Amino acid sequence: MKLGVFAVLFGDKSLEEALDKIQAAGLDSVEVGTGGYPGNVHCDPEILLEDESKFQVFKEAFHSRDLEICALSCHGNPLHPNEEIANQHHQQFEQTVLLAEKLGVQTVVTFSGCPGESEHSIYPVWITAAWPDDHPEVLAWQWKERVIPYWKKQQEFLKKHNVRVAIEPHPGFVVYNNETALKLRENCGTQIGVNFDPSHLFWQQMDPVISIKELGKHEALFHFHAKDTAIDEQNTKANGVLDTKPYSDELNRAWIFRTIGYGHGEQEWKRIISALQLIGYEGTISIEHEDSLMSVDEGFQKAVDLLKNAMIKEKVGEIWWA
Repeated sequence: MKLGVFAVLFGDKSLEEALDKIQAAGLDSVEVGTGGYPGNVHCDPEILLEDESKFQVFKEAFHSRDLEICALSCHGNPLHPNEEIANQHHQQFEQTVLLAEKLGVQTVVTFSGCPGESEHSIYPVWITAAWPDDHPEVLAWQWKERVIPYWKKQQEFLKKHNVRVAIEPHPGFVVYNNETALKLRENCGTQIGVNFDPSHLFWQQMDPVISIKELGKHEALFHFHAKDTAIDEQNTKANGVLDTKPYSDELNRAWIFRTIGYGHGEQEWKRIISALQLIGYEGTISIEHEDSLMSVDEGFQKAVDLLKNAMIKEKVGEIWWA
């Protein structure tokens, strides 16, 4: 496994400045944002696909620093009921796949998307309950009419260009856990797998180690985001984990995203790294930072230090454990 970072973390810096910082931290690889919600501050696929000289400059920026591009990420909602948004995110996804092919990058990261409740919707609708009866009816319509048809087409597009997509299970989208991720893969094809981010699973009361092992049995874990979540016991006991308060309202929320080690300790992250090793994951541990209580620089360095320590390997028999 390699240690890397999702470079949108350094969106206030130029590509060269960001890569210098990543190189100085002793990391191996970089995940690059190409559109969608994270934006494309360091990489605009449309420009790089059209301008060969700019493409070569972009590529050399990584090569000269001995950094690998581990994934291109365009987290968006191509199933959005607003056609303008859906088309924009779909176009960014297609351009990202084409750029990945040109760069020789195997993996593109995105969300599954979430449609509305019918052909007349304006906003996405995420179903979280089995009753009233409207809910399962809407869910069935979403998968049959929107989700499966769209991703079946993308399966063929991905296969044609020898790229795979790592769908990030995320509440608010139709794929938000192992069950829905594997449902998408089973119905649409094996170019579709998972970008595993424990931070979205912790607050849903899922055990990342169990989830990793299950995905490993299906050879469906394509990429990994390292981000933590801290759960506020008092607020959770009072109101549960479904929380619509702003992330900036840290004092009153049931949970917030945190820097690695500030939601779950080093031992938990060693469990997670060991599980990845057990399933044969050889990709990147990509650091993601969304901690509103810690600066970018401090959060990044603390995550690097903890993960480097957790990834120290000891050979026991024929298995490598963290």
